[in-house]
Amino acid sequence: MSAISLNHYLAFGAIVFAIGVAGIVINRKNLIILLMSIELMLLAVNTNFVAFSRFLGDASGQVFVFFILTVAAAESAIGLAILVTLFRNRRDINVEEIDKLRG
Repeated sequence: MSAISLNHYLAFGAIVFAIGVAGIVINRKNLIILLMSIELMLLAVNTNFVAFSRFLGDASGQVFVFFILTVAAAESAIGLAILVTLFRNRRDINVEEIDKLRG
């Protein structure tokens, strides 16, 4: 039996998820912080998947984490590409100004 129980992993995941939600709620202007907060929330969910997978003795949760990580990597790449394009065009990354883009 390990010293770290399932409750420890779930509490850690809940704290990281709450920090991600707080990052979204507190700061809605900076796109980089919004992307980082979304990534924190995804990592909290992945932590819970791995914890349940480990304590139930089933590898399906860990396999599912790999799919989530690939989607998160694609989301980060696309988000950063949009961020760079927005900064080149507007010289600002204020989220409130994004709705004023016209093509």
